[in-house]
Amino acid sequence: MKSLQSVAQRYRIESGKGFRLKDYDPGDTWHFQSKEDADPTLEKGLAQLVELQDKLYAQDRWALLLVLQGMDAAGKDSVVKHVMSGVNPQGCVVSSFKPPSEEELDHDYLWRAGKRLPARGEIGIFNRSYYEEALVVRVHSHLLKGEKIPPALVGKKIWKHRFEEMCGFERYLGRNGIIVRKVFLHLSREEQRKRFLARLERPEKHWKFSMSDVLEREHWDKYMDCYEDMIRNTATTGAPWYVVPADHKWFSQLVVAAAVVDALKELKLTYPKVDADRNKELQEARRMLETEEV
Repeated sequence: MKSLQSVAQRYRIESGKGFRLKDYDPGDTWHFQSKEDADPTLEKGLAQLVELQDKLYAQDRWALLLVLQGMDAAGKDSVVKHVMSGVNPQGCVVSSFKPPSEEELDHDYLWRAGKRLPARGEIGIFNRSYYEEALVVRVHSHLLKGEKIPPALVGKKIWKHRFEEMCGFERYLGRNGIIVRKVFLHLSREEQRKRFLARLERPEKHWKFSMSDVLEREHWDKYMDCYEDMIRNTATTGAPWYVVPADHKWFSQLVVAAAVVDALKELKLTYPKVDADRNKELQEARRMLETEEV
């Protein structure tokens, strides 16, 4: 059985220098031959995740922000559903980022992300995130005009500046006890086509389908260029990216679970220790319960 740490480390990007998206195969499953082959490792990872999340919640000092990015149908919802299946709902908050509202457009682009950050003791999951500002907004330049930024501040270096701002934001979070792990679910264009067709075959999935998703496929190459540039400029030791092969959902779920477990293990979490006075109080509570007349 491959260790979870080895799975996580294989797809971790701490420096974007020389990063090329074409070096990563969306259909890769490493040494795992099938879902059945991977299940023991995944089950082990989910069990560890439940224990670590319980300690995170009890200790109430750290928080974890997991950022999920990917093209439509890349499996973001499936990752949330399956990887977090056993986690205490009290300690996990999922935020989905839709097109910004009028109120959000009246603020800086990081404002709405700041409002949804996890509290201490929590795992926060961003289903899409502030990184959309360097993806869909970059592919569709008219969206930038709707952000009400003074024209003098919108220049050729705006994307470079945004990468710097995002990295600065993540450094700030890390210095305040919110560690950031970012996942790009790397889906192939052909697999996306198959998943869209599968949705059309299942009436219960029609609600998830949008013609705009199909039209966005016309911009596939530009999106891939933007993802590559984004990872190249925002992968850091403190807030690494995981380029996760997403053509096989069972494998992407395994890699994300491994990444989360690896991140929480780095925190060396423990249950809070009680002091002498608290221990005395607990012993008195035990005595009272044991001697109580029923």
